[in-house]
Amino acid sequence: MTSSRERTRPAAGLESMPSGFTRRNLIGGALAGVAIATAASAGPAGALAPMRASGAKSMANVPFEAVDTVKIGLIGLGNRGMGMLGSWVAVPGAEVVAVCDIRADRATRAADRVAAAGKTRPREYGGADTSFQKMLDTEELDLVYIATPWEFHYPQGKAALRAGAHVGVELPIATELDELWDLVDTSEQTRKHLWLMENCSYGRNELAMLKMAHDGVFGDITSGHGGYLHDLRALLFNDGYYTDDWRRIWHTKSVASFYPMHGLAPIAAAMDINRGDRFTTLSATTTAPRGLADYRERFVPRDHRSWKEEYVNGDLVTCMINTAKGRTIRAEHNVSQPRPYSRINTLEGSRGLFEDYAGSDATGARIYVEPLHSGDTWRGASALRTEYDHWLWKDLEGPASGGGHGGMDYVLQWRIVQLMRTGQVPDIDVYDSAAWCAPVPLSVMSIEKNGRPVEVPDFTRGEWKKLRLGLDSVRTTMPAVA
Repeated sequence: MTSSRERTRPAAGLESMPSGFTRRNLIGGALAGVAIATAASAGPAGALAPMRASGAKSMANVPFEAVDTVKIGLIGLGNRGMGMLGSWVAVPGAEVVAVCDIRADRATRAADRVAAAGKTRPREYGGADTSFQKMLDTEELDLVYIATPWEFHYPQGKAALRAGAHVGVELPIATELDELWDLVDTSEQTRKHLWLMENCSYGRNELAMLKMAHDGVFGDITSGHGGYLHDLRALLFNDGYYTDDWRRIWHTKSVASFYPMHGLAPIAAAMDINRGDRFTTLSATTTAPRGLADYRERFVPRDHRSWKEEYVNGDLVTCMINTAKGRTIRAEHNVSQPRPYSRINTLEGSRGLFEDYAGSDATGARIYVEPLHSGDTWRGASALRTEYDHWLWKDLEGPASGGGHGGMDYVLQWRIVQLMRTGQVPDIDVYDSAAWCAPVPLSVMSIEKNGRPVEVPDFTRGEWKKLRLGLDSVRTTMPAVA
């Protein structure tokens, strides 16, 4: 992974708040923060956005063109792609019309599964590293879903945009700043949306926390803490789980925060990042790389190919992110050491805080807010989660129960199809996706500078100053299937 080139743009003027904005309590008083945001955009970070291509326009607040049936093509049918297939088939108004994998037998198995569910058998593409392009050139697709190894996300995502489809990409959408910018630019030029398939943003606790924050439960939000802490050692050394060892190989390539987005994205949404605030600087630190080598020493036979590898990525990579409104976010990544799973999911403000993965009640979260609570004792978050339960979970709890990751996969997929069928604005856009994935290359840059801060580009080119809805959406229904 290499550091990306610097880019420049002229300073953007202050944007106005859109009419009809009905959020009752914007986090931290977004309107009061406009003066701070204006000053921040005039600093070095404001010089990191390229000029928009001639004729291109922002994709912020641009709705999908409504379609009766969302025709979907899948690229990548390993563990994640195959795991998402069932919900794509189950969502009303979605039709999987094409499936693709470099291994043709996987495409056949996927097509078999669709047919076994009583749906029209999708067309198969596979057997070559160009098969995805053949699918894009042949099919008329409304949505392309990409679940390949990380290094393929950028070229396949760009190709899908250029083929005239909207694109959902598994994490991350790209691993370099130049690639992130190119996806933003290509989306603006093709007038098609590309977004991160950030399922954890649709977690029940995450969405309830978002609604609490936007209703002022925590007062003025000052800080957040999220990340991806998941002991993947057994899977990383499990032959065949990650095809061609792709995910373990990344740990031999670079020192970086590869995958912090699951915890970072919900915190960013609660802070209205790109919707009244934005990331400005990032500094990263890393521990020594000990976990994978230690696991290999104890559990992997000496004749295994992994013994030819040297692991360089630190076990725990921590990113400290500052925002234009003076907030801080700590985003962590650790998949190399023994520990219980956690996305952390902590948000704190002037009147209290929410902490996930720490409580003992049914939601796995704890909370403390004034004036509701007093004394020196944490409270379970169940009652407030019920009060602030997002409409998506109220409506979809039953169908979601069969989806992956506790139902959040189905909620994400259902919502994407619903937005496309009803012609609404996406909850997550290309600018959110680029900002949430930027810590991957930016952490490399900061660590190379011994943890010194690096500027975070303004992928919105000034649009972040506009207050607009995102994941905190208004209830709408799914159209009936003809």
